[in-house]
Amino acid sequence: MERTFTEQELVRREKLKNIKNPYPEKYVTNYEIKEAMKLEDGATNVRVAGRIILMRKMGKMSFLTIGDIEGKIQISIKIDMVGEEKYQEFKENFDLGDFIGVEGEVFTTHTGEKTIRAHSFEFLGKALKPLPEKFHGLEDIETIYRNRYVDLITSDESKEKFLLRSRLIWEIRTFLHNLGYIEIETPILNNKASGATAKPFITHHNALDIDLYLRIAPETYLKRAIVGGFTKVFEIARCFRNEGMDATHLQDFTMIEGYGAYLNYEDNMKLLREMLQTVIQNIFGTLNIQIGDKVVDLSGEWEVISFRDLILKYSNIDIDIYNTKENLLDKIKEEKIEIDSEIPLENLGYGNLVDQLYKKVARPFVVGPMYLIKHPISLSPLARANDENKNVTDRFQLVINGAEIINAYSELVDPIEQEKRLLHQASLKASGDEEAMPMDYDYIEAMEYGMPPISGWGMGIDRLMQLLTNSENIKDCILFPLMKPKD
Repeated sequence: MERTFTEQELVRREKLKNIKNPYPEKYVTNYEIKEAMKLEDGATNVRVAGRIILMRKMGKMSFLTIGDIEGKIQISIKIDMVGEEKYQEFKENFDLGDFIGVEGEVFTTHTGEKTIRAHSFEFLGKALKPLPEKFHGLEDIETIYRNRYVDLITSDESKEKFLLRSRLIWEIRTFLHNLGYIEIETPILNNKASGATAKPFITHHNALDIDLYLRIAPETYLKRAIVGGFTKVFEIARCFRNEGMDATHLQDFTMIEGYGAYLNYEDNMKLLREMLQTVIQNIFGTLNIQIGDKVVDLSGEWEVISFRDLILKYSNIDIDIYNTKENLLDKIKEEKIEIDSEIPLENLGYGNLVDQLYKKVARPFVVGPMYLIKHPISLSPLARANDENKNVTDRFQLVINGAEIINAYSELVDPIEQEKRLLHQASLKASGDEEAMPMDYDYIEAMEYGMPPISGWGMGIDRLMQLLTNSENIKDCILFPLMKPKD
């Protein structure tokens, strides 16, 4: 299929023929743009490079602004500084979106704008497509997601958001490193879709001629590392769950999981509160965060409430009374509670049914920050049972403004009990619960070599970013979200 070009694109392609070397090998700079912006007037031999994002061509002097992801600075090009031939080359061949390298002297204009007076410049790359008209940027949401690179060029808000994401990850890493946590990597391709209750993606390994799963969580491998002698580990992991997509869920996402030997879930409640408070304070300078139309205070201690009490607060259903799948399903129907689920409610196990009920009647109303504890044991096949009530687990979730930010628990380290739980999960899976976990004897074997007390946690980076940046859609916090092909 032959491509067609707009008039502007054709003009730019013609200009390309006039440029001796439109795509040079390199350009040596001695300052990043953000560094040059801070230089004192009079600094000489300053060499910077960037994309032209604003330009005013005039008779004998032109002004342009160049930028990158972290800054922008004005450049002045005068005919008597660079020579008539070079100046004419600039006027005839340079367009918005092109890349330029400049060497010159720093000064401040009478309007107070830091500027580099160019003594020389070089063409560094031709943009064959024009930037959005009048530099207003992209406005169509789908185009923003598909062409994020253009969005980054034209939107300061997007630049700031993704720089903040990088800073957030750096701050979390720093906090954990300072506490002695070691960052490791675990497989993305797994023989078993273990570590969470979720529907997996399936792929095929040609060389081994076997089907594999994209990991739904790094959990069981991080705990294998604990078996091997690590005491504090974490991983920033891409995970994949072949489930629904909406404003707060993606099927491929980034999470961070951490595990500490000799800790319990209450230790991690304290650790994670301190981590988030430290990280958010360092980034924003405050713990009062604007979320939607509310200001949420993240300081101090956080509320703790049981799964049972939270559901009872927002419904007439006591899960201690309706403690079987059949009884709970009948009560949900009696109360006329409409639950949207990809999997028919009749196919869900008791734990997943309770979870669907909680997500429908309670979670949307939580402002928080709030720790939700004492989840049903069938909802938490890898979590340790509570010593006083074996029907619930030593688990917590952090909920803020109706979003689950962290999931954590004291780990089940008894291989005999773990085998029983996974066998039960496998039976649920065979009965149609696609989110139930499969049997994983490889993990059981690792456990049989002995595990210390462990507490672990997982936190969605994308979900946390959505919360902290007050974004309507989680895709707003993903640099390059997956999109259906146009054709």
